[in-house]
Amino acid sequence: MVSYESLKSGYENNWANLQIRPTRLAEANATARKAINGKATYQQVERLTGVPWCFVALCHYRESNFDFDTYLGNGEALHRVTSLVPKGRGPFASFVEGAVDALRIQNFVGAQDWCIARTLYRLECFNGLGYHARGVNSPYLYGGSTLYGPTEARAGKFVADHVFDPNYVDTQLGTAVILHAMMSQDSSIDFDGSPSIVPRSEPDEDVASSVLLMQQALNKLGTRPPLVEDGISGPKTKAAVSQFQQQNGLQDTGVLDGTTIAAITRAGIQPVQTPTLDLSQILSRLESLAQLLQGGAASQGGTTSGTVISGATTTVANDPISLLERLLALANNAAPATGPTPLGAPVAGPGLGPADQLKPIVDLLGTLLSKDSKPVLGQVNGALGETIGKMLDGKKTALGIGGSLITALLSAVTASPNAGGLAGLLGTIASAVPGLSQFALPISLALTAWGVLGKLEKWAQGTAPPPKVTS
Repeated sequence: MVSYESLKSGYENNWANLQIRPTRLAEANATARKAINGKATYQQVERLTGVPWCFVALCHYRESNFDFDTYLGNGEALHRVTSLVPKGRGPFASFVEGAVDALRIQNFVGAQDWCIARTLYRLECFNGLGYHARGVNSPYLYGGSTLYGPTEARAGKFVADHVFDPNYVDTQLGTAVILHAMMSQDSSIDFDGSPSIVPRSEPDEDVASSVLLMQQALNKLGTRPPLVEDGISGPKTKAAVSQFQQQNGLQDTGVLDGTTIAAITRAGIQPVQTPTLDLSQILSRLESLAQLLQGGAASQGGTTSGTVISGATTTVANDPISLLERLLALANNAAPATGPTPLGAPVAGPGLGPADQLKPIVDLLGTLLSKDSKPVLGQVNGALGETIGKMLDGKKTALGIGGSLITALLSAVTASPNAGGLAGLLGTIASAVPGLSQFALPISLALTAWGVLGKLEKWAQGTAPPPKVTS
């Protein structure tokens, strides 16, 4: 990710060496006068956002050449909803209202560091940082100066998305060139000062990590052309966000709002691929065992249970539970009587009996119908997720009651410096946590209630453990 700190010295050096080409000086001065003529309007924006008025003027120049009937974010008309990124903005009653909206989207509102390097960095981010990778000073900043174009410097321009022409010279004046001319005409513009309190981070830096994650996620989702993963929400990133929003039924704005970030995050999570099980083969095998058991019971001359369906051919059941009930009944009828084996009677080999064949399949089907060989938690016991639910399974009521009693005991203890033993220990704990009962007792009572509701849910599901046999 490109950081301001890594580029700061380059901006400072370029500003110190910036010279307007003599052939462009008159044009630069005329453009600077236009910017200064709108100073009163730009200062209204500064009072509402804290963004320096000269920065607002420079953005206004690049977007719509100082047209006050346009939206600062993309140069479209103020009085209708925007159709370019950022889309769906407006209509706005005034230029100031639209400018505040555009600067808020760019996370410039509330920024405190407006030194010359930071100002140039933010101006370039407005258009994108792709020129750094090409070894060319951005014409968005330096067009019309000796820092861009022959013979003193390299030329080049992105003439389309990801299409760079190294021989093209941008003829539009750069914002740094106009700022240089503005400062020669208005002495109130000063970038020598620094904020009295340097913030830990600027608001546009705070969102950079989120933007980077979204750029990476969009690239994994197949965005074309691929995004440069720089943490800057420039024109190309906004266009990719807009495309994602259109494809996923979201409001098409091109802005990384909370809804869009959540949707991109969900789409970027690769689902765990679990092998699909063909239960038809298992059910067929179970049906075969049922017929085998039924035949074995009939050959012994016994009367089968009413749950056994007579007939040589039966249709494979689609319900594993009912099929298991049939098999268990058959297994009980086919199982040999317990007791000593009569002398001379043949002993069945291991694994040859139908009931022995049935057991592993019953275990397998039980595993398929449950999770981790345990009943799946219901909505009450699984309210905080499977992990926490299983960790507290069967313990919530006891923990809640115990916590309530301990909290009540500690809240009644008065700390005494001369007390020893258990009383001294309890007094120390009670005094070390002021207001203990105010938060601990409600939590303990809530845990107790959760445990009681969880037990009721288990009884309703039929998954409650059987009562323990007492001697």
